[in-house]
Amino acid sequence: MTGRAMSQGTLFGAGSDTADRVPADAPLAERMRPRDLSEYAGQEHLVAPSRLVGEMMRDGVLQSLILWGPPGTGKTTLARLLAAATRATCIHFSAVTAGVKELRQAIADARASRARTGVRPVLFVDEIHRFNKAQQDALLPHVESGTVTLIGATTENPSFEVIAPLLSRCSVVVLEPLGETHLAALLERALGDAERGLGRLQLTLDADARSFLVDHASGDARTALNSLEAAASLATRAGSMITLAIAEEAAQRRALLYDKAGEEHYNVVSAFIKSMRGSDPDAAVYWLMRMLEAGEDPRFIARRMVIFASEDIGNADPHALPLAIAARDAFDFVGLPEGRIPLAHAATYLAVAPKSNAAYMAMQAAAADVRSHGALSVPQHLRNAPTSLMRDLGYGAGYQYAHNQAGAEVDHAHLPDALRRRRYYEPTERGAEADIRARMAGRKAKN
Repeated sequence: MTGRAMSQGTLFGAGSDTADRVPADAPLAERMRPRDLSEYAGQEHLVAPSRLVGEMMRDGVLQSLILWGPPGTGKTTLARLLAAATRATCIHFSAVTAGVKELRQAIADARASRARTGVRPVLFVDEIHRFNKAQQDALLPHVESGTVTLIGATTENPSFEVIAPLLSRCSVVVLEPLGETHLAALLERALGDAERGLGRLQLTLDADARSFLVDHASGDARTALNSLEAAASLATRAGSMITLAIAEEAAQRRALLYDKAGEEHYNVVSAFIKSMRGSDPDAAVYWLMRMLEAGEDPRFIARRMVIFASEDIGNADPHALPLAIAARDAFDFVGLPEGRIPLAHAATYLAVAPKSNAAYMAMQAAAADVRSHGALSVPQHLRNAPTSLMRDLGYGAGYQYAHNQAGAEVDHAHLPDALRRRRYYEPTERGAEADIRARMAGRKAKN
């Protein structure tokens, strides 16, 4: 079997010997993996006593879950702790390296475990979004029948990556990136832990180095601990202090003035967006690289460009939005460092594209009317009429099917009566919106 079967009640319960089972030369992040909930950092919205996961741990009753969150936020650890709380065998299964054959073997192992212990085993599927439909279909009946309790971990939106029947049988819980306080505490705990961490080296971490490592990690505990381990290796040759210079060398990244939780973060993001809005591709790509070099999450930048493509370009260039989305997808596919190339491609395209905020302003104006007028009645001719009673009441009466009309245009109203004369969308004369404006003017002239 590709995965490894582990009795979580034994390995991760109170008084466990987990530390002895982790090789001494294992990466620091693996050695420092929490053994119980007291060592688990963050995710209070899930593990607090009154929350879903916290109640499962307290009651020892586990249901199938999908753990969705960025890398290094504790998905694997949380699955192990949940299995330990129910004293269940946990079969760790990687969707990246295993197929249907290995899955069948894992299910056979699960059945054998249940027959031996009387406890339903946990099947932990890491990166479950990498399972194709056939693999997920093969897993479904065993989740339905209760052969296993499924815990899947994914960095991708499970709504798009997990088939609906499987998703409907699981609760989706969202893990958040770890906050700065949690990451700083993890670093200090690893430095002071002589059993599993770096305590025997008797190193200290200066404040600037700590801030840099926390910022560099971007909410990822694994990245923080891996960087600390590299910095510790360098520091033992230079003394007993991990300085900012050592931390930078370990992370292979210079610390730029860019506090992601403070003013400079918002200043640089603002400069990036305003450079694109001002049609300055040189400034746009400069501020893009300032963010990337400082360790900003590239997906954050991609999201800002997707929003910008609709808010500031809109129908002036209908290609802008699909290109921004393609850049986001390209980054996810390629990763760093090459993923910077499609981001720069999109930033320069958006900067030189014709600009219009007409669609955005239409949205704002329509939203204001919705809030002001409330739920106005749908005109009779636009109402759905699936039953004879509805048709007898006049639902759909007089509706004109556009494709049966000359030019596929109809002359009846589509807004509620109280808003019949309202105009929300006023296209500009820039880019492709000039053609839209002309078409709308021609239609208005006919009516």
